[in-house]
Amino acid sequence: MAGSGAGRRCWRWRTRPKGYESRFGSAPQLGAPLGFLAANGLFLLLGLWLGDEDFLSWGWRVPFLASALLVAIGLWVRLNIGETPAFRAALEAAPPPPVPLAKLLRDHWGAVLAGSAGVVACFALFYLSTAFALDIGTRSLGYAREEFLGLQLGANCFLALGIVLAAYLSDKSSARAVLLWGAAATVAVGLIFNPGLTSGSGLLVFATLSAALFTMGFVYGPLGGWLPTLYPVPVRYSGVSVAFNAGGILGGAVTPLAAKAMSNAGMGGSIGLLLAGAGVLTLIGVSLARPASA
Repeated sequence: MAGSGAGRRCWRWRTRPKGYESRFGSAPQLGAPLGFLAANGLFLLLGLWLGDEDFLSWGWRVPFLASALLVAIGLWVRLNIGETPAFRAALEAAPPPPVPLAKLLRDHWGAVLAGSAGVVACFALFYLSTAFALDIGTRSLGYAREEFLGLQLGANCFLALGIVLAAYLSDKSSARAVLLWGAAATVAVGLIFNPGLTSGSGLLVFATLSAALFTMGFVYGPLGGWLPTLYPVPVRYSGVSVAFNAGGILGGAVTPLAAKAMSNAGMGGSIGLLLAGAGVLTLIGVSLARPASA
């Protein structure tokens, strides 16, 4: 029994091979395109199988109920993940701070701000290219829901491609460099986003969404290799969590809400400037961030 227990534990953590940090760190990020394909693919199938009345009455609930299985799988994975060697070594050297958030905000607030800014572009790209674009496409631009979902599902494949390519390039150069490239590309995408989305051509809409999501791969894929470098081990988990979620709120909640308000106010032609602004903010954050000393 002891041997089998050790066997069950041994898979929990394997040290990442040297030079593969970003490729291993990008694995969780691949959950975004896979989750989008699963969720919106199911919505698309339900929309094709069901009439509008049935879909609005009960069909839209099916993907949410099915997600309970994924929650259970996620919980099982989380309960079976061990600590990293760096964290175990830090525990042996000294106990963790009793209130890591307080220490993080007191001693590493600059890294928190820079890390949060570095996350903004990826969320802005994702939510403007998915939820906001679907709303505008079906409500204002005259596309059928299933047609626009099909365009988004195809474009989503470029997000997965961008994540994989960005992670590979990050290991060959650095995660910081790739993030800077992606942030600069986000500014460029912002300038073409609205003309492409409102062009009236399904092909141009697909190209615009594909370009935006491919670019997102370059500001999302390297985050797993970049964010942990900003914080010392005792507050690393807290630092990564706070920065990622703070940047997510700004890029993934504030940005699409601002875009919706601008669209309702007749300023839809300027929505791309939100993406450009997100790219500039991420450029600044990544440029100013420095690796933690320990």
